Amino acid sequence: MMKNAVECRDVTVVRGEREVLHGVGFDLATGSVTGLLGPSGCGKTTLIRAIVGLQAKVTGDVRVLGLPAGAPKLRGRIGYVTQEPSVYGDLTVTENLRFFAAVLGAGSAEVGRVIDAVDLGSHADVRVDRLSGGQKSRASLAAALLGDPDLLVLDEPTVGLDPVLRRDLWQLFHRLAGDGATLLVSSHVMDEASRCDRLLLMRDGELLADDTPADLLAAAGTADIEQAFLTLIDRKAGAR
Repeated sequence: MMKNAVECRDVTVVRGEREVLHGVGFDLATGSVTGLLGPSGCGKTTLIRAIVGLQAKVTGDVRVLGLPAGAPKLRGRIGYVTQEPSVYGDLTVTENLRFFAAVLGAGSAEVGRVIDAVDLGSHADVRVDRLSGGQKSRASLAAALLGDPDLLVLDEPTVGLDPVLRRDLWQLFHRLAGDGATLLVSSHVMDEASRCDRLLLMRDGELLADDTPADLLAAAGTADIEQAFLTLIDRKAGAR
């Protein structure tokens, strides 16, 4: 098993005439749950798109599962959940998952497994356009889980979910990591930081910190991640 599932070195992204990522670098250890935290608009989604091979005008080096990001051999090995639901509204949950399973070449038994994993059994035969926002997000997550991907990249997967479901999903994330998958989970909700093995804190296209939650709190001398984030911003501003 490789040590790192993702390796980013000096990753820069230009959109139009504006540079939106400024030389970002970090590793994601295999079998870990890493939180990508920062305010909306800080570059989290752009970085995620660079990792899954969907972002244009990327310079630097992004290697995923030992291959360049976007390599054809990575298809089927990466599960990606966008902020917007990625399932079809005019199909039921089960119909969506059967379709995606066929595309991926996953067995039919996979459909029931992923429906149970995201707790959508009672809505398996409901059309997606009749689900709540949180249920649609879970349906998208179920599609990403098909085939047991080696890397799961989840862009704000817990937004709009109730506290019990958020807790259950984080428990699922750690079970998947325990089975060897690597997860990158973005969020702008700082209280989710304590659920991660490691944290990447971003602001304005830059990486402010790459550390464990405990070490980040100790380095900042604070009791919560939000305050640690603010402390890092103040330190950076003072160093200029």
